[in-house]
Amino acid sequence: MDTKGFFDRMRARLRELRDANGANVTVTFALATIPMIGFVGAAVDYSHANSVKAAMQAAADSTALMLSRDVTTLTEGQVQTKASEYFKALFNRPEATGLGITATYTTTDGALLKVGATANVKTSFMAVMGYSYMTVGVESQVKWGNSRLRVALVLDVTGSMASDGKMTAMKTAAKNLLTQLKNAATKNGDVYVSIIAFNKDVNVGKSNFNATWIDWTEWDANNGSCSKDTKKKEYPTQAKCLAVGGLWTPDNHNTWNGCVVDRGGYSGPSLLNTDTNVMPPNIAVKDTLFAAEQYGSCPAPVMPLSYQWQTMANLIDSLNPAGMTNQGIGLAHGWLSLVGGGPYPAPPPEEPNYKYSKVIILMSDGLNTQNRWYSSASQIDARQSITCNNVKAAGITLYTIHVNTDGDPMSTLLKNCASGPDKFWMLTSANQLVSTFQQIGTALSNLRVAK
Repeated sequence: MDTKGFFDRMRARLRELRDANGANVTVTFALATIPMIGFVGAAVDYSHANSVKAAMQAAADSTALMLSRDVTTLTEGQVQTKASEYFKALFNRPEATGLGITATYTTTDGALLKVGATANVKTSFMAVMGYSYMTVGVESQVKWGNSRLRVALVLDVTGSMASDGKMTAMKTAAKNLLTQLKNAATKNGDVYVSIIAFNKDVNVGKSNFNATWIDWTEWDANNGSCSKDTKKKEYPTQAKCLAVGGLWTPDNHNTWNGCVVDRGGYSGPSLLNTDTNVMPPNIAVKDTLFAAEQYGSCPAPVMPLSYQWQTMANLIDSLNPAGMTNQGIGLAHGWLSLVGGGPYPAPPPEEPNYKYSKVIILMSDGLNTQNRWYSSASQIDARQSITCNNVKAAGITLYTIHVNTDGDPMSTLLKNCASGPDKFWMLTSANQLVSTFQQIGTALSNLRVAK
């Protein structure tokens, strides 16, 4: 064998193979196609999985919000069960398998509800690379933050509320609002509500007849008996009795029906403006006291700040329409109920780790007609306008509602009283009260939700 010749021929053939590189491009391209297809396929599979994840997130968010409405009344097992039921009703992606849903509710450092979900999404292209499924997961949280609510519900119960279904609608709306506020609280004390029913007067409770913050001067002069009277009550007031030389004997204070008029002087507003502010009553200064009156249309008694939800609902059910309109006294007592004084106990001390939001909701169906001193709407409005400005200056959010079913002019007083244009409503039908109170309730509930 010619060994040298053999190797020479082998070297020549190798040089030819090296130089013949046209087919290498095809081989190289074919090899490069595999990862390229893998990358494109991964992008397609990832996009599909991301679409499923977005649908899962939307379902988890909705589940958390729905569950948050009554989570405080549920056991741990019920929270999990309801979360699963809500989520599965909302999430409809059959390609997601192995669905897992978790729900936890804790109250450490503020109440926190977490809803989580995981699922496997089958791949199409990545299966070639050995990945048959992609796992996706989401979480949604509803956290009740460090905000607490103090709400005064100031409700018109004047005689005109008897028309056009206003009283019935108001009761429904107010009780629905109480339910919303109750659900916004994670524990007793997170939300307090006071209820002030008003017409010309406010009823501070006849059981308070021995209270030192009551001024009996006018009541004693108008409720009693005259020695000159025989069968008929010819001299029904102290002035008339004394004018005929009679002896006047005031009635026992325990016969008082609980009504009081605007705070201030006997003949007009006090220089202290006690009808428009929350100056504490001082037994030595009559203008700061609450003057008793035996008003024939005395409304239901007020209810100071409380979280006795059923008792509040019962009070609203008991309201009846009667009497003239004096929005100013209702607003003043709503403010007093938030800070304390006279018939209103001081609210619980504010804890440093919480933010407190104070709110007044004032609802009326008409214009002012009478207060302690005036029967002129413009004069009554002027006093109320001062109160409105003082309330807002004190950092209290004021919502106002004018239920105008009689075609009266819009109440510019109530519009200007509100804390902003978005906090005033003029309604032309009683039924709108329900949706309006719901809007306010939602806004107040959102103050309690941090995330």
